[in-house]
Amino acid sequence: MVVDDIDSAIVRELQTNARQTNRELARAVGVAPSTCLERVRLLRDRGVITGYHADVSLTALGREVQALLHVQVRPLNREVIEGFKSYASGLPEVLSVFVLAGGDDFLVHVAVPSVEGLHAFLMDRFSGRREIVGFRSSVIYQHHRNRVIDPLDPTGNAHAAVR
Repeated sequence: MVVDDIDSAIVRELQTNARQTNRELARAVGVAPSTCLERVRLLRDRGVITGYHADVSLTALGREVQALLHVQVRPLNREVIEGFKSYASGLPEVLSVFVLAGGDDFLVHVAVPSVEGLHAFLMDRFSGRREIVGFRSSVIYQHHRNRVIDPLDPTGNAHAAVR
């Protein structure tokens, strides 16, 4: 899938502020509003833009402690992997579930009210599960994520956005 410099600029701008009007977006990337509207539609149709969302403060929701849970399950087969992934994804404390290759089978990102809440979560939700043969937790002190993701060319370099 080819994303040109204008598409890259549109995607960058929308990641920075998805609530801007089409006219503002067109002005920011230097194209006509009709061109911008059509390009955004095509980016959605091609699956480059998959949605728009609101960021929320975990602290404001009473989730002061975040942790990464490294989980091993057995037997290692599709049914167990899909079952655990579905189970973990359905828990309200869980933010993300990653299925891995390597020493751990899953990485589960959780947000809970306290360290005691993390302990209770592990004891109540993980300890009794027969398929879990081991887990360990890493409390997250700080978290930063890139809010703007640029496409990479085949050599791994980011496309330069039109400015």
